[in-house]
Amino acid sequence: MNTMIRTDLQQELQHKIDSKTKPLGALGRLEEVALQVGLIQGSVHPQIHHPHIVVFAADHGIAATGLVNPYPQAVTAQMVLNFLAGGAAINVFCRQQGIGLTVVDAGVNVDFPADLVSTGFIAAKVGYGTRNYLEGDAMTAAEVQQAMAAGSRIVEDLGREGCNCIGFGEMGIGNTSAASLIMSFITGIPVEQCAGRGTGVNDEQLEKKITTLRQVSRLHLPAIAASPDTWTILQHVGGFEIAMMTGAYLKAAELNMIILVDGFITTAALLLARQINQGILSHCIFSHNSGEQGHEKMLQYLDARPLLNLGMRLGEGTGAAMAFPLVQSAVNFLQDMASFESAGVSTSGQ
Repeated sequence: MNTMIRTDLQQELQHKIDSKTKPLGALGRLEEVALQVGLIQGSVHPQIHHPHIVVFAADHGIAATGLVNPYPQAVTAQMVLNFLAGGAAINVFCRQQGIGLTVVDAGVNVDFPADLVSTGFIAAKVGYGTRNYLEGDAMTAAEVQQAMAAGSRIVEDLGREGCNCIGFGEMGIGNTSAASLIMSFITGIPVEQCAGRGTGVNDEQLEKKITTLRQVSRLHLPAIAASPDTWTILQHVGGFEIAMMTGAYLKAAELNMIILVDGFITTAALLLARQINQGILSHCIFSHNSGEQGHEKMLQYLDARPLLNLGMRLGEGTGAAMAFPLVQSAVNFLQDMASFESAGVSTSGQ
């Protein structure tokens, strides 16, 4: 958008917000969200159509070792089936909020039944989980490209169906470890300050996890330091679901969608996308501050202020689903709330 046009639009939106029947700034963060959504859509009359959350699922080679996760790798596939049966937290919240939900097999280490028929399931498997990055690269350069392209296509298809507000979720045993490594390589924060308890490791397991991730970091640091781009980082320590999310973020920004950013793993994917498109944050509304210890540091690095702080650390896109009603409320007050002029309310003394 032309800078002058954007400035004029921002002034027009701010005037519209300030003219509502309320004291200036009385709706707090909702006013900021309303302004941001208007700027994303380039309109003083923004609307949300067909909101959607896409959950990307994949396995990680490191998980088979048991060094970083208390739950077996098989839980990833079991949870995908739970999503498709409608029994997970993200299903509950999406039903409650009227949000569409799609589950993507980005690289789960099973073959799902051929007769698995669901309007909310996309088979986009890149491989049967990544390789163990303690022994080498997590994936090939071609797999990175394939995964990112798949994420882009999925968002493009949703855009054609009318979606203009999207959030991403993930499922993958071991993926907090990949996210911790990605965060460390991009921000420069030591990996032990990035890694948290994930699915609930105890103190002893957390120490083992951190020791393992330090080893992984040392192994891959020379190659990543030589070429610290998104594709190299993903190839060395990423996950198929994280790579797909990265491509999905980039396409969502290209399509001027409102992007609801969930928690720790999804923000790691956003860090990767931001390295390619520096302007992507203007499309992002940060839904919550995860209970995963590295997430707050990520948010500080991005100078982002989340809408909620509920101590959640489930993933699946649940934080994005919980924040969606606030975004909808911001749009609704901008559209439907009376102005002082239309309501015949005096502004004297305001």
